[in-house]
Amino acid sequence: MNFCSQCGKSLKQEVPEGDNRLRYVCSQCSTIHYENPKVIVGCLPVHEDQILLCKRAIKPRLGLWTLPAGFLENGETLAEGAARETLEEANARVSMGGLYTLFSLPHISQVYAFFLAELADLDFYPGEESLETKLFSKEKIPWEELAFPVISETLKYYFSDREENSLQIRYLDHLFDRK
Repeated sequence: MNFCSQCGKSLKQEVPEGDNRLRYVCSQCSTIHYENPKVIVGCLPVHEDQILLCKRAIKPRLGLWTLPAGFLENGETLAEGAARETLEEANARVSMGGLYTLFSLPHISQVYAFFLAELADLDFYPGEESLETKLFSKEKIPWEELAFPVISETLKYYFSDREENSLQIRYLDHLFDRK
């Protein structure tokens, strides 16, 4: 961050009075510019014993498979954002279930929230950010071609929980290397 969004002047890094962290502060108007984690929301769309995955058409991880997910927008609930992302990436309509996995990844300043969802119908197809959309059974999941660790972990938990007939909310903040 180089310039103030309020007045356009240059920013400096300092710990503002009453704060305990380095922040970007405007050298002219003294506006403090906070940087906060990004929230990513998505769905685990289910149809019978299969999961809908999307092959990414964008970087990062172009060409790898993922659950439909993306950044939460202002004015959305977590569930609304997850349903919107599923519609945008897979043109899939879903009946939203509950929160399933929540990942706190402070080393990359991101929070991921995935919801269980039932596909409303099988009329899905790739959106602009997807090369392909496809239903996969557990045995056919392209485990070595999954885009992100949070996707692998969510899928592993789902299939394990389904076998035990006990779906439960998972909160994780310790599985990934902190760099």
